[in-house]
Amino acid sequence: MTSRILALSLLFLLASATMAWAMPVAEIVERANLASYYAGDDGRSEVRMTITDAQGRERQRQFVILRLNLEEGGRQLYYVYFERPADVRRMVFMVHKYLEREDDRWLFLPDLDLVRRIAAADKRSSFVGSHFLYEDVSGRAPTEDRHELAEETAVHYVLDVTPREPETVEFSRYRVWIDKENFLPVKAEYYDRGDNHYRTVEALEIEEIDGFPTVVKSRVMDLEGGGETVMEFASVRYDIGLDQSLFTERYLRRPPREVRR
Repeated sequence: MTSRILALSLLFLLASATMAWAMPVAEIVERANLASYYAGDDGRSEVRMTITDAQGRERQRQFVILRLNLEEGGRQLYYVYFERPADVRRMVFMVHKYLEREDDRWLFLPDLDLVRRIAAADKRSSFVGSHFLYEDVSGRAPTEDRHELAEETAVHYVLDVTPREPETVEFSRYRVWIDKENFLPVKAEYYDRGDNHYRTVEALEIEEIDGFPTVVKSRVMDLEGGGETVMEFASVRYDIGLDQSLFTERYLRRPPREVRR
């Protein structure tokens, strides 16, 4: 009897220690956000996007992404310059990302010589005809959602996420798997208002580049309409010394040399 009580006491102590040392959800979310979008002070990557529709037909996009952090975990600037194919060549997507208010987004359409502001309501729409969304490119602010730890495995933190303003998004919730070693989200499953799983975003390949774990291949699957989009990242570099002036409207029509080097 005494040995049984002792064993139960040890189990209780171990469980209590585990709970005491469990990482707070807010810290998990913060570290995942930093790992996903804030590696280095700035960065450049070349991206090949393959869009496959429900009939298996493929289209490709090729573009360069420039990123500059103004605050760790806060303000950021993005510049996306499209190189191929011909129908999107010289098109530019630019983002000024904030936490305390809606992001500013611009799209330059060279054929029309038109700069268009992307409204906040459009950030959850298709990014240049792909299964990725405009918001996927620069990330969603953690403050827009509520996060709850659903499960902790040997390798993942599994979070259930619900929007604070559900009327502004098309999903009712999503579940995300975060790698415990590098804090990169490796999979997210999105559910609609009928609680149907309709969309999956996942990291297919991760490499360490300049000391930063980096997703070099990712995929979005449309489980409702069919089809998928894969993005492959090459020539990824960090801390290259980008200047803030590159991320202004003057460079929408005249791309800076940094997109070509």
